[in-house]
Amino acid sequence: MDTTRTPIYPISPILLNRRSLRAMNGKPIEAEQLFSLFEAARWAPSSYNNQPWRFIYGKKGTKHFDTLFSLLVEANQSWCKNAAVLVCVLSKTTFDHNRKPSITHSFDAGSAFENLCLEGCSQNLVVHGMQGFNYELAKSALQVPDDHQVEAMIAIGNPAPRESLSPELLEKEVPTHRRPLEEIVFEGVYQKKTSK
Repeated sequence: MDTTRTPIYPISPILLNRRSLRAMNGKPIEAEQLFSLFEAARWAPSSYNNQPWRFIYGKKGTKHFDTLFSLLVEANQSWCKNAAVLVCVLSKTTFDHNRKPSITHSFDAGSAFENLCLEGCSQNLVVHGMQGFNYELAKSALQVPDDHQVEAMIAIGNPAPRESLSPELLEKEVPTHRRPLEEIVFEGVYQKKTSK
């Protein structure tokens, strides 16, 4: 367990140890291992059980990976080149049962993403979510339907030593901390508080 991250109240170690690392070794991930991550995502909660999350993936060495890679900003390309898989996360913006807009489609897709992250962490994989890519181009390049929204991208891979990263990225590869609970949890009404 990473002792530099300490919760105030007891929580499961997997929640504390999940991190968005960048160092990956480029080795492939077996289909069964990859799909166990998608299986974990499949069991996330959603409004009306609509399950609005969708995942478009590409394995390293395929044209699908190349397409997804081309959407990334240069800073993310510098380390995602060593990912085994790139994934684009979408959410369906309407309910299946009545075709009306779903207010929580992004929230629900985020729940699925977290399940995927935690499953990846339990398998000692690097799972890193990103917003650093061209959303508009992703919509067209990946043939995303009009009633779906592009949410994020994910890099997945086998871990590599931290030292394999550039000095600039190595500086970012440290355990991060979280805001204190009093800044994010309020009884009754919102109360603006900031860290000192």
